[in-house]
Amino acid sequence: MNQPAPRTPDAELSQFRVKGEIPVPALINGLTCAAVPLLVFFAWRSSGHGDPLTSRLLLAFAALLAINAIVFLSLGHKTLQRRTFITLIIALFTYLAIQAVEDGSAIIWLFAYPPIIFYISEARVGILAGVGGWLAVLFLFSPLGDMVFDSPYSTSFRLSMIIVLAFEMATCYILDQSRRRSKLGLIRLAAEFEYAAKHDALTSLANRREGLEQLETEYQRYLRNGRSFSVLLMDIDLFKNVNDSYGHQAGDDMIVLVARTLTDQSRKVDTIARWGGEEFLVLLPETALTEAAATAERIRSAVASQAIDCAGKRVTATISIGVACIQGSESIDRLLQRADEALYQAKTLGRNRVCQATEALHQP
Repeated sequence: MNQPAPRTPDAELSQFRVKGEIPVPALINGLTCAAVPLLVFFAWRSSGHGDPLTSRLLLAFAALLAINAIVFLSLGHKTLQRRTFITLIIALFTYLAIQAVEDGSAIIWLFAYPPIIFYISEARVGILAGVGGWLAVLFLFSPLGDMVFDSPYSTSFRLSMIIVLAFEMATCYILDQSRRRSKLGLIRLAAEFEYAAKHDALTSLANRREGLEQLETEYQRYLRNGRSFSVLLMDIDLFKNVNDSYGHQAGDDMIVLVARTLTDQSRKVDTIARWGGEEFLVLLPETALTEAAATAERIRSAVASQAIDCAGKRVTATISIGVACIQGSESIDRLLQRADEALYQAKTLGRNRVCQATEALHQP
């Protein structure tokens, strides 16, 4: 079976946006809105200076940039928008540099290229495009470039342009890496907080809040397709005695033991939650009452066969389990109430046993 390709940091970053950060499509559209009137203005100036070719080409670039923005607004294709924009500005800056537009001063617009390319592209693309652009300028200003293009730039301007452009590209790279690392750190920190908000710190199981959310999700699915689900509500027997006799660390060890056993004995589609203290809940999607009871009995037996070590003494753990299956249009609260009643019955009958909930006599 084919393994999914590993996610790169850039791929991970592209899925998230930090508050206040300008989305790439919005930035490209904003740059387009600024570039189009500027290109029209310089096209008008070129026409007045007797350079109809440059005038037409600048107008063509303006039109293509505008079309790219319109296509994105129509289709919402981010990759197409970004690649087309990059292609157009590379072609535009290349023409401005080679043809020495505006008496050669238009080449200064190349300084806008590095920050744009690093912001809207992946780091690898930004490096390749930046280095490629700098090498292209170096070739343009070389003796071989003079033979091909006959550039009018002075030696001092060429030297300053090469050095300053290299400095800007290096600075943009450093700042971009810092931005990406900071963003990735924020994303990972947010993921850690989200995990902590949904999971129990001691057992790493889902906490009560997450368990209720999964219950609600499964309940809505049940209302749509009518496929029953069941819940197991369980409690560690005589847990207070363990804490009183062996200490709270032993109690924590017993909770972890039960949590690990629940994980081993449950399916991947099941949701296991620490419901509170020594109480646990297991949600069994698309599971009837009989099958749920059999699962509960398997879990009970697995827990009873294990023990924790307390200063060399073997302390066993047992659990009592109440089993309930959703019926008719009863609510989640009613389902949990019936499971709790079954758990209470298991405790009353002597603990370390499984009891099934009675049928819902009335449907709310």
